[in-house]
Amino acid sequence: MITPAAIGTFALMVGLLTLTPGLDTALILRTAALGHRRRAWGVVLGIQSGTLVWGVLTSLGVTALLTASHLAYEALRWVGAAYLVWMGGRLLWATRRRSSGEGPPTAGARGEGKFGTGAGDRLLGGWRQGFVTNLLNPKMGAFYVAVLPQFVPAGASSLTAGMLLAGVHILLAVIWACALIAFAHVLRDRLRRPSARRCLDRLTGTVIAAFGIRLALGQ
Repeated sequence: MITPAAIGTFALMVGLLTLTPGLDTALILRTAALGHRRRAWGVVLGIQSGTLVWGVLTSLGVTALLTASHLAYEALRWVGAAYLVWMGGRLLWATRRRSSGEGPPTAGARGEGKFGTGAGDRLLGGWRQGFVTNLLNPKMGAFYVAVLPQFVPAGASSLTAGMLLAGVHILLAVIWACALIAFAHVLRDRLRRPSARRCLDRLTGTVIAAFGIRLALGQ
């Protein structure tokens, strides 16, 4: 069995990773700030579903094959980069249209639901967006391949240990997501103003597209 000390060390590592501002933080904050609480929780559940999949695949040795195969890793990296650039670019384009006066605010509100892969304040749409974003990030697989085996003791079931450690990661990430959603809810009224909303969307779109470009460049 994994010792409590090993679990604590792993929790510290993934906890610091979770607290580091990044793509997941931007997606959750932006979605929750617009008052889409169901969709925001869908994003959280989708991201953590992806984390669980990476944990299981790593425990089964599948992600080791991915990182060992240059072609497979590069293919996943480019698909993930293209998806992120498309997502960020689409959001930036929508803010450009709103700022140039193309369509009334109600149309903009309807268009808001089209961001990502879902529509409106729907749990399933948010889940799909979070899941695809996480699963198309090969660096998650590389991180798990590098870290997870170090905490699996000899003779223990790698699948059981991997799911336990992934569960720790998911628990910490959900706790952090609760804090992010609560923070966004406090600022919701201010952030839903047209000018503030455009700034929020531009910032989020830029962050998402920048992550895609960095992923494409292999940084």
